[in-house]
Amino acid sequence: MTLRVYGDSISGNCLKVKWVAQHLGRPFDWTETSVLTAETRTPEFLALNPAGQVPLVVFGDGRPLAQSNAIMLHLAEGSELIPADAYDRARMYEWLFWEQYSHEPYIAVARFQVLYLGKPAETLEPKLVERGNAALARLETQAQQSPFLVGDRLTLADVALVAYTRVAHEGGFDLALYPAVKAWVGRVEAALGVV
Repeated sequence: MTLRVYGDSISGNCLKVKWVAQHLGRPFDWTETSVLTAETRTPEFLALNPAGQVPLVVFGDGRPLAQSNAIMLHLAEGSELIPADAYDRARMYEWLFWEQYSHEPYIAVARFQVLYLGKPAETLEPKLVERGNAALARLETQAQQSPFLVGDRLTLADVALVAYTRVAHEGGFDLALYPAVKAWVGRVEAALGVV
């Protein structure tokens, strides 16, 4: 059954769902749904996802599923993107939870404010910039230790974290300060076939 993915192409959270489906060869129909023009606030969309957020997947039987990491986990169940080893799988979850709490709220928010709201990077809230750089520093430490976040193979942890890290410069973050992160981004993009 074909999936319908409601997503906004400017959103890393939406793109990571798209990349997982593509990587796994899952056919899907993409419905561009702009958050900037409030397409997620229409009665039709809210009937599918009362939270009014993308990404949203609707399965062939009509069941909806929201939240990017939940969608990725569902799509990737039983695939090589989820480690078979229980400890490595838990480490992948650790990164997924960290991404939504300690990375995305800073890197993605700064990017949105600079790129889409036109705010000069130097006027961003200092705590936002400080926490974004702390997240990149944490990734730098891990990227110096292993080719991917959970060892030697691509997992959902890498997909989740590369989505906004690869465009962090659009929020005023200087990835040249994080050479291991830049190399990791390149490895993940190559593994996913992302240009």
